[in-house]
Parts: sequence; structure tokens; C-alpha cells
Amino acid sequence: MWQTANLVWMDLGLALAGFWGARAAAHALILKGLRAPRVAALVSPESLGLAAQPVDIPGPNGKTLFAWFMPVPGTTPTPTPAILVMHGWGANASMMLPSVAPLLDAGFAVLLLDARCHGASGDEPFTSLPRFAQDIEAGLDWLAVQSRVDASRLALIGHSVGAGAALLSATRRDDIRAVVSISVFAHPYEVMRRLLAQHHIPYFGVGWYVLRHVQRVIGARFDDIAPIHSMTRVRCPVLLVHGEDDDMVPFDDAKRLLAVGQPGRVQLLAVAGRHDPTEALQTEPSQMLAFLKGQLGSCQSACNSGQIQPVGDGSHSHGEMKSAPA
Repeated sequence: MWQTANLVWMDLGLALAGFWGARAAAHALILKGLRAPRVAALVSPESLGLAAQPVDIPGPNGKTLFAWFMPVPGTTPTPTPAILVMHGWGANASMMLPSVAPLLDAGFAVLLLDARCHGASGDEPFTSLPRFAQDIEAGLDWLAVQSRVDASRLALIGHSVGAGAALLSATRRDDIRAVVSISVFAHPYEVMRRLLAQHHIPYFGVGWYVLRHVQRVIGARFDDIAPIHSMTRVRCPVLLVHGEDDDMVPFDDAKRLLAVGQPGRVQLLAVAGRHDPTEALQTEPSQMLAFLKGQLGSCQSACNSGQIQPVGDGSHSHGEMKSAPA
């Protein structure tokens, strides 16, 4: 999510925001903070033995989105379901590569996408959760016209801000069959309040102004894009995956999201680990795959029912599902 090094803007911006004559300077610093620092790809598909096609996807505002597309290996008689995977804030597609091999083995094509201002995708003055969602939807549109992909069986995996964006997209599209949300927060307002407190910045006065201004800049109210509100409006089943020791987003956020979700259409998979997506992806891949197969697999009647297909024995269809001990 937000990286510590990227929070210098907030200290300076908040100090300036206390003086109305410096609002323009504060605005510039806030914009800087809404641009995640680009980090280099940590690993390549080839280094993991994956055959990936680098692709450029037309994105919003005339920008180009970089992605790796990995169809199911070999020859398949019919188009396959596909999963779009979106990283979190300040990350890039390479950081989600640990999810790919199990998905391909299970018969899912995979599109790993770089959001704008991240990885090798186009630049913008700022990025945000709504812009992540726009990028996801551009990726879905691209996937839907690929000859090896079954456009009626698309799903999303997202981490942190990418998970919040996946949930937001699932409130307004009917072609998303399932969402796996990893380490998502309940409300961006709460995230920002925690960051203010960590940096000893008072909320009343200065902090309030900055949070209000951020909403003006991104063109969306935090309430309208908050995952806890998206969960009440998503049009597909959702698997919430959250580390019990998450040091950035409290595990209680996942419990709150579960509580407001539609009964029979949401599950919570508690895993050992923190905020790192690789911990969740590598700790419990079988349960995530069982969920995705239930929603995208060959059983069309089950997929079309709109009900979540239980992971495991189905005894936790609307409850907290603990990971089995190793």
C-alpha cells in the first residue's frame, strides 16, 4: 500500500495546508503523494519458467497499460476461463507472479496488469483506487476479445488497493464472475487517519483539510469507493483472504467486510501471515483455487446460480474459515 518513503509529502503538505495562502503548494505536494514511486520488477516470468506474452493494452485517458498475458499452456479444445490479477499500491505485476503457476495448472489463463503510474504502464499526474478500477476494466475489455479466452468466465484477484478496485469494478460490471480480495481495507478514510496518526499529524484542522482535498483531487468521495460499501453491491461471489497478523490492514477489517457481505456469496479465508500478497497466495492456494473452480469451472449450472460454491466441505459459506495447520 502506501510506502513509508512516500509519506514525506504528507508531512510537508499538511504543514503547508495550515496556511491558506499556501494552498497551491499543498495541492502540489498532495498530488506528488498520490503518485506511487515506481519500483523495478523483482522477477520475470521467464525466471519462474512461465511463458508470458508482453502486451500493451489501451487504457483510460489515452494511456497504455503494460501486462503479461499467459494463456493455458498447450492446445485447449475450447476457450478457457481467465483471471485478471492486480497488484497493490506502489507495487507492480511482477510481485503477483507467485499466483500464476497454480492458476495455469488449474486451467485458467492469466493477465497480470500494471496499473497506471506503476511498473511499465503509462504515467498520470496521480493515481487512485478509482483509477485502479478503470485500469482493471480496460484489462477485462482486452481479455474478453482474446480468442483463447471464454469471455463469459472472467474473475479478478487483487491485493490491497488493487483488491479494493476489484470490488469496486464488481459493483458495476456483470461480466465478473468472482473476486478474490487479498488484504483489502474496509475504508480509505480509516487508512488515511491511521497514516496521519503514525506521522503525528493532527486530524482536526490540517488533517481534515488534506483528506477533503484528496477526495476532490481523485474525483470521488471515500464513502463511494470504500470496500465496505462495495461489498453490499458486488454482483458476484467474493473470497476475502486476509493475514491474521497483517501489520498494515487490521484483520478486523476483513471481519467487517464479511459481516456486510451478501449471505451465501462471500467467504473469509484467514491465513497465517501479514500484508505481503505472496504469503496469502502461497499459504493457501488450494482453497483459493477451489473457490475459483467453483465459480468458473465446467459446472455451468453451479456457476449460473449466483451462489458461492463452498470451499472445502462448504461448512463456512458465510463465516470465518480458518486455515488448516501445516
